[in-house]
Amino acid sequence: MAAPSSSTATLTPVLIHLLRGASDLASVAATHAKLLKAGFASTLASSNHLLAAYSRCGAMSRARDLFDGMRDRNVISWTTLMSGYAASGRPRDTISLLRGMQFSGVQPNVVTLSTAASVCARLADEGLGLQVHARAAVARCARDTVVATALVDMYGKAGRVEDSRAVFDGMAAPARNAVSWGAMLAVYAQNALGNEAIQLFAELRTDDSGLVPNHFMLSSVMSACAGVARLGIGKCVHGAALRLGHGNNEVIAVALVDMYSKCGFYEYSRKVFDRIEQPSLIPYTSIIVAAAKYGLGRCALALLGEMVDRGVQPNDVTLLSVMHACSHSGLVDTGLQLLRSLQSKYGLAPCPSHYTCAVDMLGRAGRLEEAFELAKEAQIEGKEALLLWNSLLSACWTHKRLDLATLAGQRVSEFNQDVAGGLVVMSNAYASAGQTDNAAAVWSSMRQRGIRKDPGCSWIEVKDIPYVFYAGAISCAGTRADEMLMLLDELECKIREKGYKGRLGSARVSDGHEDDRDEGKGVMVGVHSEILALGFGLLVLPKGMTIRMMKNLRMCSDCHEAFKKRRTVVTDPRDDLGGGCG
Repeated sequence: MAAPSSSTATLTPVLIHLLRGASDLASVAATHAKLLKAGFASTLASSNHLLAAYSRCGAMSRARDLFDGMRDRNVISWTTLMSGYAASGRPRDTISLLRGMQFSGVQPNVVTLSTAASVCARLADEGLGLQVHARAAVARCARDTVVATALVDMYGKAGRVEDSRAVFDGMAAPARNAVSWGAMLAVYAQNALGNEAIQLFAELRTDDSGLVPNHFMLSSVMSACAGVARLGIGKCVHGAALRLGHGNNEVIAVALVDMYSKCGFYEYSRKVFDRIEQPSLIPYTSIIVAAAKYGLGRCALALLGEMVDRGVQPNDVTLLSVMHACSHSGLVDTGLQLLRSLQSKYGLAPCPSHYTCAVDMLGRAGRLEEAFELAKEAQIEGKEALLLWNSLLSACWTHKRLDLATLAGQRVSEFNQDVAGGLVVMSNAYASAGQTDNAAAVWSSMRQRGIRKDPGCSWIEVKDIPYVFYAGAISCAGTRADEMLMLLDELECKIREKGYKGRLGSARVSDGHEDDRDEGKGVMVGVHSEILALGFGLLVLPKGMTIRMMKNLRMCSDCHEAFKKRRTVVTDPRDDLGGGCG
């Protein structure tokens, strides 16, 4: 081939400039043809620019053909193609290239390793992530801001929160930027460690760097507050968002809608939503989820109609939330009609979650035979099937249908994981029917299989401090434990006068957290965590103040009845027990 002329050499920078600005495949292909004609397409620099352009357009097959035909490749070549695969949603191909790069003897740079770590985060593959971390350490760039931030995210996605924090703490303080702080906050929030996220945010606010939190960081903290129902802290973060000029940011608005609804303030959620000028799919879905949580079925249906009228297309999560709202407000036929019209009206095929919600809806209404027929029609498998049959089992127990509960319980027992809740319901169903031997057999089977039920807990926030109570344990009340027990004794007498038939319990047993020699440091047998949290709230909160409690599990029917009777006791004016339970 003849050497390129000087005029052609002058043209090459112009063509490279066109490649950098090209955003469509036709333009890239045309420029590629001109480079071939000029004889410069085979140079390393030109090939790298072409790789980047094809990858930017999503033409990965062309990019790969070009890459495979290159005589020389450097770290930019490998990294460019890896980034293209990562952006195209092909993480396995990205990792395969990283291995090929290792065999070729080309050393990775910070972009290579951060791209690989981000892909491992998407795959939630901690094994690959550890390999990437090791390569970063060998290359002495594990503490680089970009690489370390990607590693923080990767470990967090894999559930290795302590490793995320170790990488974060290993970064030099000046190297931590808004992205790295935001990544660590998101790790805590996504792994249900809300209090740790709040503590980290407090560290950021007192950090000497003067870093101002951005809207992503603020939304992560709000999500953390929602997860642990820290209303006081959430309000403070809301104020910070307003002061920093993020009041109209949609990401912040969605986080606030979720936070206020989970903390028992649907009306605040609605106020935040109503201030969004042009709400898109995510804000609409968030407020519908909030409405569903409070059983506001007609409100959820009105919001669905409003978003459709505005041209916002609902997705499967939006419609599932509307069905939940119908379920919690008794609009069973409306919810079933919505299920049947998903495909014809919204172009969405019903997923397992839609069928599970419909079964739960029928079960709550006592239409158990219909629920069973729908459960069979759904033909769901795997974890979704377990959720469906657990829901049906719970409904059978609630409506005292031991025959159907036994059938549902048999289906639940076929699974090997996450079955504790369903088996406990089955045991309770047998016990309520007087079949104590069968109830004991269920518990015996659970012990033999090593199945343990997550302990239920309830917590109440007093002056921004959470107090967490477990059934049968009062150590959280501290020095006021005896006062709390006396108050609960008095409360039990009063609600019995109002017709309460259940049993808060009166026999005393030692609290496992207390010294056995200390008499009086006990609890009432059978007292559930929500009753203890209520007693503590009545004791320490000012009269007239709403008592808001949160639970990690659903409230049992006995406690629900006790709370209803508590609302009729007139000797204490605090009759509003707030909406945080559930």
